[in-house]
Amino acid sequence: MGVINTTPDSFSDGGSLYSSVGLDLEQAMERARLMCGQGASILDIGGESTRPGAEPVTPQQELERVVPLVERIAAELDVVISVDTSSPQVMTAAASAGAGLINDVRALQQEGALAAAAATGLPVCLMHMQGQPGDMQREPHYTEVVTEVCDFLELRIEACEGAGIARQLLLLDPGFGFGKSLQHNLELLRNLPRVCALGLPVLAGLSRKSLIGQLIGCPVHERMAASLALAVLAAERGAWIIRTHDVRETVDALAMCTALADTGA
Repeated sequence: MGVINTTPDSFSDGGSLYSSVGLDLEQAMERARLMCGQGASILDIGGESTRPGAEPVTPQQELERVVPLVERIAAELDVVISVDTSSPQVMTAAASAGAGLINDVRALQQEGALAAAAATGLPVCLMHMQGQPGDMQREPHYTEVVTEVCDFLELRIEACEGAGIARQLLLLDPGFGFGKSLQHNLELLRNLPRVCALGLPVLAGLSRKSLIGQLIGCPVHERMAASLALAVLAAERGAWIIRTHDVRETVDALAMCTALADTGA
């Protein structure tokens, strides 16, 4: 899953797709074409920054940032389009524009989100987050992080099924970096098979995350090698989808995991 942020305040690329007049749609399409050429099978389009301390945006702002790009990608590229949103309005509009997956960091807890997602008929990725982006990294606390994350995801699965979303349309994301300390993140990665044991495909988003900076002290633009290591570790522990900013390198690293698994080694 390649990441394309359409926000001016992304933690990973600093709003590199923005010009003085707003989102540069042509530049965003160039990135989408590049990622597809590098091997991405899913493109994740996000119009609201969810970095620690991020301010919320209005649904209208998200719509203006996301829907035109979804329409262009759907018309031109053979790729699954994921929309990273918690907004019911954006879910509905993106589905109409050609999106194939809803990726919600708030796990459809926002008012109206469950009904909107169900109405689209699209698969949904449910993520765990303690708190909200604006405050999630202010001393996150758990008694037992893996158990609490799994319990939360099970409850959201039940809520989705109750709203008419079939279980086979659901994916899970433990939410690395979302309301977790360094030790919480490491514990989750170590025990990722417990999340996988819930019986649904698991997405792991570890690319360029702050835990890398905490461990080895490097800035965001120097975290590729560590991101690749984490991608491999997540895949070995059962993750089905790896969300990344560096598609070609991640595809190559995961190809080695696949080759080893195919030999039965």
